[in-house]
Amino acid sequence: MTNSWYRLPTPAGWPAVDRCDFLSLARSIECGGNGSSALSARLSNEAFRRDKPGLCAASGILIDLAHQGWNVRIDSSENIEVQAPEILRDATDEKGRVRGQELLKRNEQLSTASVRRFVRAMERPREFHGTIVSIFDLMRDGAELADALRATARRDDPTSYEQVINPYIEVVSERAACRYTGLRLIDIWRYFRHTWSNQYSSTPGRTMQILIRDRAAPFHPVIGIAALGSPIIQIAERDEAIGWQPPQILALLSSNPTAEAASWLKKRLEGSLRELYLDDLIEDGLYWPDLWRSTNADAVTRLKEEAVACRRGHQRFGRRRDFAKMTAKDSSDWVRRARTDLYRSKRCALLAEILQWRQALLPYLAPRPSAEGLRRALLDPRATAAMSGILRRAKAEAVGTEMADLTVCGAVAPYADLLGGKLISMLAVSPSVVRAYHQRYRNYESEIASAMAGRPIRRRSHLVFVGTTSLYGSGSSQYNRVRIPAAVLKASADISFVALGRSRSFGTSHLSETTVQDLARMAEQTHAGVRVNSIFGEGVNPKFRKVRAGLDLLGWPSDALLRHRRERIVYGIRLADNVLPYLLGIDRRPRYLASQILRTDVARINHWWVERWLIPRLSSADVVGRVRQHTLTRPVRHGARVALPQVPDEELEPLPELESF
Repeated sequence: MTNSWYRLPTPAGWPAVDRCDFLSLARSIECGGNGSSALSARLSNEAFRRDKPGLCAASGILIDLAHQGWNVRIDSSENIEVQAPEILRDATDEKGRVRGQELLKRNEQLSTASVRRFVRAMERPREFHGTIVSIFDLMRDGAELADALRATARRDDPTSYEQVINPYIEVVSERAACRYTGLRLIDIWRYFRHTWSNQYSSTPGRTMQILIRDRAAPFHPVIGIAALGSPIIQIAERDEAIGWQPPQILALLSSNPTAEAASWLKKRLEGSLRELYLDDLIEDGLYWPDLWRSTNADAVTRLKEEAVACRRGHQRFGRRRDFAKMTAKDSSDWVRRARTDLYRSKRCALLAEILQWRQALLPYLAPRPSAEGLRRALLDPRATAAMSGILRRAKAEAVGTEMADLTVCGAVAPYADLLGGKLISMLAVSPSVVRAYHQRYRNYESEIASAMAGRPIRRRSHLVFVGTTSLYGSGSSQYNRVRIPAAVLKASADISFVALGRSRSFGTSHLSETTVQDLARMAEQTHAGVRVNSIFGEGVNPKFRKVRAGLDLLGWPSDALLRHRRERIVYGIRLADNVLPYLLGIDRRPRYLASQILRTDVARINHWWVERWLIPRLSSADVVGRVRQHTLTRPVRHGARVALPQVPDEELEPLPELESF
């Protein structure tokens, strides 16, 4: 089916000269050009962008969409329309199309001066403990590895491969350095991330970066990298697989209403109230203890009005420096954070909801929760709406603490040619990583929950579910057929990467950073003031919300333009057999599939990878030859080296090439 055309109306408030320039740009793009030279030159001028953010944003969007393969046309009435590129039927062609789009953003990032300075600094030789080293020492020489693999193959002993590739996990911390090169681990991780075909961007919330290194070679070169991060709050395919969408839970409760379930609902409701800072609301007459026992509509209305007023205050006067990350020594300042307009708004809005939930459920949960009371509540639309709210609240608490997204996962050359990505995938969900996650976050004070409560709140940190997506939505995926059989880890069941569906492909990855900045600036200069301050706690994905706000101000179809047409396969990995009851707080502890005290898990997973993936891969005649091509001799031609695009008139000095590192 042919994609629809979407009209991009010129905003009515634009001066005639801006309308003419924009139409000229669109006509140039329609004819296969890059836009009028006059307007293109002005778009690179910072003063012009500040004065005319709307024109610059609109022009940037049109140019970005054209670069991403969108069609542009102008009809007889001089209306500008765009059409998204078709998803190609051939898997290889579609993969190439998506890769080309991703490389545009990646190369834009690699063209920035700061990134180029970083890459060159990592590649520059330096002395460490009397030895000249650089990032190249953390890349395995392909010729050496190829020779070792051939020699091992002649021995016909599968276990001997583990002497050629012997992985271990190294969790990255901000201050830790590599013991062989002195380079910071975080810089090593970042360098290799820049070799991916898509751009590198940090994400808010929890992030645990991982290096997989090879003790079988000098300097322990990097096999691959991974990262666990705070997951996206709403992913329909994942949530349906877990079974914790409110309709799914309500259907489950309806089939078997129990007193235990009714007690759980009451406990969750009361717990939500206990985790709200109320002192200032009591002082201002917005809440009083008797209100919990007898809610009235006027009190709820006042709380909602206060929430709106405080949100407006935050939008106008909120400053990022007032929301700096808390440290252990100043944890008493959670009260100060709670009293800010942002968190007072959030507290008032949530308290209003909680009171309404309480009012709807009180007839069925009092004086004592029972199976009969829950059965009758499930027949009342107001009560079921309240239960859905409680379930959403329970889900929000667990998503960022006991679940994670595998945001980065892959092998670097030459291991990538040996299906090393499969090894990294399995190690990223191993008991060693689960233990490391718990160790890092077990005393972690949840920033949003603590600011809502006015005191430190520590959530559970037992990782029980990991989600991820493929880089491409068609053809083979690194995660296809990846599983750790139960026998490998003496587990109660296999740990498998299960395909759950396809992502909806919405985001801003098809827009340049300059365009995003122009859209944000346009939204911030409206009469309504700054709507999004990029402060953690305001809401999910501030960049996405700013871009949407800018598109809405232009009067353009934001839903259509924010769909980048790069669908990805969504995967889920269950690490426990009681994922749902644990995430909801019904079970106190997870029942892990694999023992968390197993200390040989990395070696066991490596043995399985050698047997299942490496040995069959080596039967392909050209694989070892491809491995051999990754050389560290002059000139350095190695697939793990960041390929910086050419930048005209670059002022940085060229990197000197050495014979070896």
